[in-house]
Amino acid sequence: MKKTLIASLFFFNIFLFADTCEHSKWGETDEIGNANLLTSELVIKASKLIKSGKVYSLGLVVDQNTPAYPPRSLSLNVVQPTQQFGKLAFPNATYNDDLFHGWLGIGSQIDGLGHIGDPNAIFYNCHDGKEFSETTGLTKLGIEKIPPIVTRGIIIDIAKYFKKDYLKVGETFDVDDVIGALSAQKLSIEEGDVVIFHTGWTQAMYISDPTSWGAGTPGPTGEVSEFLASKNIVAAGADTWSYDVVPPIDINEPYPGHQTLLKENGIYILEAMNTGQLVKDEVYEFLFVLGQAKVRGAVQMIINPIAIN
Repeated sequence: MKKTLIASLFFFNIFLFADTCEHSKWGETDEIGNANLLTSELVIKASKLIKSGKVYSLGLVVDQNTPAYPPRSLSLNVVQPTQQFGKLAFPNATYNDDLFHGWLGIGSQIDGLGHIGDPNAIFYNCHDGKEFSETTGLTKLGIEKIPPIVTRGIIIDIAKYFKKDYLKVGETFDVDDVIGALSAQKLSIEEGDVVIFHTGWTQAMYISDPTSWGAGTPGPTGEVSEFLASKNIVAAGADTWSYDVVPPIDINEPYPGHQTLLKENGIYILEAMNTGQLVKDEVYEFLFVLGQAKVRGAVQMIINPIAIN
């Protein structure tokens, strides 16, 4: 009787959610979310932000020692195929190849829309994980679906607003803090933007104390992600490996921004962004450029976005 009751409640919850799931404003078959906002007009407008032509790399250098969300890891092996015992590969050359074995969610990364679903395995735009999640790759919402992201990028310097070099692990900031920081920087969030928070965490900890860097992070409250979603942005990010605060504010609701942004609004997440040099140069508005590797069916991807001032 007890097992029957539990099963009934389980299926009731599934049917209840199925009845309340709302499809995306981009249509029932959409798989790219707010990337639909990326137009040629937006690119031309963002290109006018280029003043000096200085180029900034937002990607971190990663290796087998890079802290990552467990159990993620990577290994790299450099080999010389067909060149054993001094044999030449070609009459005029030798060469190296590399073998990569690892997870694609390490270091600087983009989270695709197939990354986070609700407890019933319903993902962005009511796509059912049981129908598109295969061990060989996603058949929907894969990372290869994301078009090149070329748009206006902004840095919101939360550390400066808090008058600190960096926020501590578990420290949060709310919507009022975000609005205050924007006002101090004389910036506003525009539709189609990529918005990145600078907490100072990576600049302070990634090299000096990588173990602590990977053990937790500062981050926004859940309401901040709702605020960003209301601005109709394309992607939100931070200079932390999690975007959300770790440890979470509510242990029963970890990573609330992931649900709000990815699952509910089709907004991508950029993690472990290397924002230190941009902030040092007080470059808070720039042309943002990202073309991720198109590995079919991947959930996430290691990236190196470019900011051009």
